[in-house]
Amino acid sequence: MSDLLAQHWQLLVLAPVGFAGSVIFGITGFGAALITIPIATHVVPLPFALALFVLMDLVNALRIGLENPRNAQRAEWTRLVPMILAGTVAGVTLLVNLPRQMATFALGAFVIAFALYSLRRHGESRARLSTGWAWVAGFAGGITSTVFGAGGPPYAMYLSQRGLSKEQYRATLGLATLTSISLRTVAFLATGTLLDARVWLYALAVVPAGLLGLWAAGHIFRRISRDALMRVVALMLLASGGSLIVRSLA
Repeated sequence: MSDLLAQHWQLLVLAPVGFAGSVIFGITGFGAALITIPIATHVVPLPFALALFVLMDLVNALRIGLENPRNAQRAEWTRLVPMILAGTVAGVTLLVNLPRQMATFALGAFVIAFALYSLRRHGESRARLSTGWAWVAGFAGGITSTVFGAGGPPYAMYLSQRGLSKEQYRATLGLATLTSISLRTVAFLATGTLLDARVWLYALAVVPAGLLGLWAAGHIFRRISRDALMRVVALMLLASGGSLIVRSLA
């Protein structure tokens, strides 16, 4: 009976978290896991949260990533893919061997670092990054995707400084994110992380909540600027990352 109550309580937290993360993903094209994973790890273990939300992320990425692939810059995508694969392999090794407290601390630090990056004001003129940075972004994104469930930030940082139009940026980021999440899903299947039946049971509630979040994102997008949303998200991430670090040190 207590186990059943615990599961109900967990779903009452995880489904709304999936909705909120999908709203962010639907508007920005990335960032769902920066909301979902830190909050979810307060009610379920990190490996379980990663396995559960990779299923939601995969469905969302298929919906967004294939929305308008003609706008994607295939050259940028193909530069990222080899190192996304290499980073995913490295990330699996870290995930299996990293102690739980250290993983929680690292996740908190990563979330805070991205929040501070998001809050930092950028000038109108940005130096355009060279294509060599695709290797760094791809490898870093592969690692953070597997270990933290959040590969999007390194890809977003790179692509945002490649001189792409808004449409090209969103479509290319969507393809990179879809590739990263697909590889993460395969990795979790190979390591057995996705073989827990309870993950698939919880997904019956979380995945529909995520799809509802994507639908809501389409309406919210017309009423709030992307910059305003990202500032709110960054403040939420600071609080979330800070709580994870405190918990890892307790």
